[in-house]
Amino acid sequence: MFGFGAKNIGIDLGTANTIVYSEGKGIVLREPSVVAKNTKTDEIVSVGSEARAMIGRTPASIVAIRPMKDGVIADYDTTVSMMKYYIEKSLEPHSGRPDVMVCVPSGVTEVEKRAVIDATKVAGAKDAYVIEEPFAAAIGAGLPVMDPTGSMVVDIGGGTTDVATISLGGIVSSRSIRMAGDKLDEAIIAYVRSHYNLLIGERTAEQLKIDVASASVEAAKELESQSVRGRDLVTGLPQTVEIKPEDVATAIQEVVQAIITAIKETLEETSPEIAADVIDHGIVLTGGGAQLRHLPEVISEATKVPVFVASEPLDCVAIGTGESLKNIDVMK
Repeated sequence: MFGFGAKNIGIDLGTANTIVYSEGKGIVLREPSVVAKNTKTDEIVSVGSEARAMIGRTPASIVAIRPMKDGVIADYDTTVSMMKYYIEKSLEPHSGRPDVMVCVPSGVTEVEKRAVIDATKVAGAKDAYVIEEPFAAAIGAGLPVMDPTGSMVVDIGGGTTDVATISLGGIVSSRSIRMAGDKLDEAIIAYVRSHYNLLIGERTAEQLKIDVASASVEAAKELESQSVRGRDLVTGLPQTVEIKPEDVATAIQEVVQAIITAIKETLEETSPEIAADVIDHGIVLTGGGAQLRHLPEVISEATKVPVFVASEPLDCVAIGTGESLKNIDVMK
């Protein structure tokens, strides 16, 4: 620790959620990555959970924006405002400016990385550093990242799925695809629209994903149907429809298959020694998408490798980002 200075913080700046880890305290904040803005005055109306509650329900003068898209900054100024709010909320009063470690997807360009560092400094960090998401996820999941054994982690977030094999403190091979939680929601919206003639919003699709989505169409048949409200495309009036879980599972198959392909490609690029270690220790899933029903079994079936979900899948990246603050001198 640094005497009475600011506690350093780690930020998992996600497309869907932002999680903040404070040194010595653990996770101190978990909020949706959403900002509500007044379009006439450019004023920030609210940030986080309050702003998320406004999605799809705002008057014309207020828009609820998700400033992160596919794991990278899509709206710079709004991202700065959001980070500033979260950094201030995570610090104790009069504690000074912290050093901040932020995670980025493994496939980002130098320009995208620079944008994250700049935004973090403008938002109030004394200094900012970035760490690749799958590496942070592996640390947070308790994998032996510094040992000469290969580990494989699949971090399924809101905007991106990051797949990586890791050994001796570095990423050996990796893939970052823009197929993750948001794409699952979009697939559900599109399917319900074309097969049920019903228009549903992002939040309804997300709730459907949480309640009944499964990576396996067969296994989904054992789940209960779900009542969903939306707008009937024929009459234009509000309508309630019963949706079968196997339809939700069918809707998301393309995304599930894309994730499996990324895992297979990453394994194919790996040396035989690391591949052998992965077969011994299994593949670890982290991120919100890791909670999708029957996903470990479906991936395991496709790759012939054991698959496990990390103990706190949603928090792994934030914990790993925070843990890596201990080696911040190395970063410097």
